Amino acid sequence: MFDAIVIGGGPAGLQAALTLGRMHREVGLLDSGEYRNASVAHAQNLVTHDGRAPEEIRRLARADLADYDTVRIVDTTVRAVEARDDGGFAAVTEDGVFAASVLILATGLRDELPPIAGLAEAWGREVAHCPFCHGHELSGRRIAVLGSGAHAAAHRAMLSPIGSEVVVVDPGVVVGVDRVAEGLVLRLRDGEAIEVGGLFVQPTSTQRAPFAAQLGLRTLASGSVEVDPMGRTSVPGVFAAGDMAHTAAMPGPVASLAVAIAAGQLADAAAVHQLVAREIDAERGTVS
Repeated sequence: MFDAIVIGGGPAGLQAALTLGRMHREVGLLDSGEYRNASVAHAQNLVTHDGRAPEEIRRLARADLADYDTVRIVDTTVRAVEARDDGGFAAVTEDGVFAASVLILATGLRDELPPIAGLAEAWGREVAHCPFCHGHELSGRRIAVLGSGAHAAAHRAMLSPIGSEVVVVDPGVVVGVDRVAEGLVLRLRDGEAIEVGGLFVQPTSTQRAPFAAQLGLRTLASGSVEVDPMGRTSVPGVFAAGDMAHTAAMPGPVASLAVAIAAGQLADAAAVHQLVAREIDAERGTVS
């Protein structure tokens, strides 16, 4: 039995496992190999790793974890999670059942794009959703924002200092997106074509895994798991980190490697404190 199980091998989960290892806690990192940024060639806006491929960042992180004897990485898909009678938790995987005293969820989100032909093929390349992560690479080029209302207006304002021109396009008039050598061609319903260097969209994001529902975790209007500033969920012993969770004070999840790493660190610190509190109570003959 582990002290902690971390589900998810992205930045939040890797950081949580690292800190647990440094505290000499027995931790199982269960990684399905599915990542939100799988289609992205280069990760941006991360100190010391700006422009590095996401898979290379994961490889380096796993190499760090290999130095800690109490960290075990299991490449497996978790099918279900459940509370145990002893107050701990179990993760049911394709390779067996793993048990731990506390559970850290870092399973991320899944993006659903507007149903426009060619959009998915360009996702993570010429099509993105975060100006902070992908805006700079379009410096001096024509940029399109797919959307309307306040969100599109905000993106246009953020991208205006970066691009030579920023155009807002109603998604209802776009029938297709073609990748070309210099970026994209947006094909419109009236036959017009707009050439741009890149396109920003707002996907619909949902939980990648069903574990929040299985455990009865409280969620927010965004669909994300509600956590306190330390990553504690509404169920004692369960913590959540990364873009799958945020506090009620925030309007939505933040898609940022740096933020995910910080969230993994905070959730892990809270988990260690809970483990310590239980151990102290056990020594005193009480139950936490």
